[in-house]
Amino acid sequence: MTEKDKPSVLRETDDDARRLARTLLRSARSCALAVIEPESGAPLASRTLTGTDTDGTPVILVSALSVHTQALRRDPRASLLAGEPGKGDPLAHPRLTVLCEAEEVARDSAAHAGLRERFVRRHPKAKLYVDFPDFAFFRLVPLRAHLNGGFGKAFVLTADDLMIRSPARGALAEMETGAVAHMNSDHAEAAGIYARHYCGAKDGDWIIVGIDAAGIDLASGDKLKRLEFSRELDQAVELRGELARLLQEARAAG
Repeated sequence: MTEKDKPSVLRETDDDARRLARTLLRSARSCALAVIEPESGAPLASRTLTGTDTDGTPVILVSALSVHTQALRRDPRASLLAGEPGKGDPLAHPRLTVLCEAEEVARDSAAHAGLRERFVRRHPKAKLYVDFPDFAFFRLVPLRAHLNGGFGKAFVLTADDLMIRSPARGALAEMETGAVAHMNSDHAEAAGIYARHYCGAKDGDWIIVGIDAAGIDLASGDKLKRLEFSRELDQAVELRGELARLLQEARAAG
């Protein structure tokens, strides 16, 4: 059998694969992070808390004292592994490896302020150290990704498959804080309904911790769920209608 005749282990990347990959990445509380050790050039793996920027880029908050921070400042090449094993064989559960290029975010920039607010909502305990002078945010810009959806379900994805490209991204980022506060105060029951109906979550004190053009992030204690919209919102004014539609649909289903 020639190389040409050998069956490919890869499947054609479709919308279901893209949706699974985006959900795995955007719902991760933490990821395994692999960097290049400066002294040896060897791969070095660690674990970091993970958030996302409003364009879907993974974000980490790390201390300058850690080896992986020193490594990223020397060589920006990195990869993230997202996806938690459940019951049974851990290899039967989906996981996503994202090859990235790290970008450190300047502390005095507007981007830093926005990332700080999003990250602390997602990880409230990070408020204890996020402002320490030796801590920094890095955006891990995706280059490509490998999705394993379980046995026999392997896909290769591009950066565009993972990113949020909607023109409404900037406007939604500006209104995110107010929209999150409004939903959690005036429509407090909505987060729990979203989490149970769309994400299969159990009962809990669910709140919304993030809103972007592609979906919402939901949290209850140390649990985190991601509800992806059926499509990216083209305009910020669509948000209210989409949240209302999802709520109505969930209530109608009982």
